Formats: sequence, structure tokens, C-alpha cells
Amino acid sequence: MSAHKVALVTGGGRGVGKGVASALGAEGWTVYVTGRHADRLASTAEAITAAGGAGHAMACDHHQDDQVAEVFARIADEQGQLDLLVNNAWANPDGYAGFTQPFWKRPVQDWDSLIGIGLRAHYVACVEAAKIMVPQGSGLMANISSFGSRGYLHSVLYGMSKTALDKMAADMAVELAGTGVTAVSLWLGLVQTERVKSMGDSFEGFSIADAEEPEYIGQVINALAHDEKLRAYNGHTVITAEYGRDHGLTNSDGRQPPTHRPFFGGGPLFPPLQEV
Repeated sequence: MSAHKVALVTGGGRGVGKGVASALGAEGWTVYVTGRHADRLASTAEAITAAGGAGHAMACDHHQDDQVAEVFARIADEQGQLDLLVNNAWANPDGYAGFTQPFWKRPVQDWDSLIGIGLRAHYVACVEAAKIMVPQGSGLMANISSFGSRGYLHSVLYGMSKTALDKMAADMAVELAGTGVTAVSLWLGLVQTERVKSMGDSFEGFSIADAEEPEYIGQVINALAHDEKLRAYNGHTVITAEYGRDHGLTNSDGRQPPTHRPFFGGGPLFPPLQEV
């Protein structure tokens, strides 16, 4: 990877996306952020630049493939390269309050958000990223997944989308072999987003104070992008808390977030029976 590093973080207006983008900025990355809310994106871009990187905001509806293609065309035109894609775009279905209702009581249209954005938009972005990364012979595509692949978490459609992201990375790795491009799926634990921190001291039995900061996830992704063993991770599921622990990364208060692996039945789902 060249000294000049270029990343795209989708869904970068707040939460995990904003934290990841800001952390990359602190490491000197040029970071493009996309989403539907221009004001939030502008705030993230400012945070990236203030941290020491170069932030660029691009309003984009990830339901619209032409808008996604325009994002990548602009990056290629302005930077001539793309080293990292962080697929983080996600859309909450209308009226989806706390994932409390069973699937038969929810509108079938929930599919359009949780699969249309939570899965399809990730695939579309990977397609566009690969068109840049494969010719340049390098790059990392990191898809934000979760332990919802291992056990029930939030809803049926949520679990479906996250499991599919893991399988997508595993199968993309087969076709990316020998190109220099790596695809991974990241299992995040509980994250200290503003919404989660407003819930009190714990969530579903997990301590919020011990949870992963959004910026911590950005540190993990930055470290992974520079890892000499990066290509060995191609197609693998990476548990952010465990990778961070193994590479000496912590939250801003010095805590190392705990892995949720014991609560969800064990190791990487894809590829089966393999560890890095």
C-alpha cells in the first residue's frame, strides 16, 4: 500500500461509520463518507480532517446503483486509487422500534431495508470497489457483520443479512485469489454508539462501559489494512475484539473490549473449520 491511503466508508454520517472514518483520519487516510444525510456527512468529513486526514462527504442513496457508481467514479477520478472499502451502510425499517416484534407481525417490506441496504448495497459497493482494486493489485473490502451470524440477534432478517455478508466475503475471496485484493467480514461486539450509551449501564447483559468504541473498530480496520498477513485473512470472519486484543488496541480509556464469542457458540463461520 502506498503512503497515500484512500478509503470509502459507507453509512459514515454517525455511529460506527463516523467513528471508523474519524479513526482512519487520525492515521492520515483520505476518507470519503457516504449516506443520505448531507449535514451528518459534513460533520464526519470535518472530524476526519481535524484528526489529521482528509475528509470528503458525498450524499448517496445506496438503494440507487447509479449513485453508488458515481461515488466510485469520483474517487477514481480524484485520487486514482482506492485502498479500503468499509461497507457499513444500514437502514432501519420504518417503525422498527427496538426489534421487539416477531417476523409475522412486521411488514414484508422490512426486507427492502434490512436486505436491500444491509446486504445488497454491500454487494454493489464491492462490485464497484473491485473494478478499481483488482487492476491496481491491492485493496481491502471490509463488511460490517455481527455475531447475529452465529445466534439469534434482533430479528430474522437481521440475522439473514449478516450471515449472507459472511458467506459473500468467503466466496468473493475465491474469485479474488491472486488479485492482491482481500475481502473480510467483521464481527463487532456491542458498540458504544450514542443510542446504546443512552440505554444505561448494560444491554442484554453486556456492560456498555466495556463495549467497543466506534473509533476502536476504526483502529482495528486500519491495523488490518496494514497487516503483513492481510491476504491470509481473505474470506475470513474477523472478530474485532479479538483482533484488537491480539494487536494491542484499546478503547480511549485503555480498556480492551471483551469478545462475545463464548455467548454465541464459537469461532469463524466462514470459511468453515479454518482459523488464521
